[in-house]
Amino acid sequence: MTNTTIKTPPTTGALDNILEQAAAWRAEGRKVGLATVVRTWGSSPRPVGSQLAVDEAGAMAGSVSGGCVEGAVVDEARAAMADGKPRLLEFNVSNEEAWEVGLACGGTIEVFVETLE
Repeated sequence: MTNTTIKTPPTTGALDNILEQAAAWRAEGRKVGLATVVRTWGSSPRPVGSQLAVDEAGAMAGSVSGGCVEGAVVDEARAAMADGKPRLLEFNVSNEEAWEVGLACGGTIEVFVETLE
């Protein structure tokens, strides 16, 4: 397995659009949760630095994974909006379970979830 970590997320147009959407939701007075892939090992459908913004009604922009991993991240983002506490989530998947949860093959991802103020 390969351990991949970077300290600064890539600055791409897609990433900028996610943050712009999150800022627009905040400007409208909505609560917003932001999830960021902070570390990966093995297979991961999205690289470190990938982000997902979620508003309190469940609108989303971006992606951190897929399948039930993404659904779990959305649930945790909504919980973070409710209690104001950040979370560090880890998803570890065996090769046998990988397709079921949205990973191409076995791997681990860490996702940091926070609220935007």
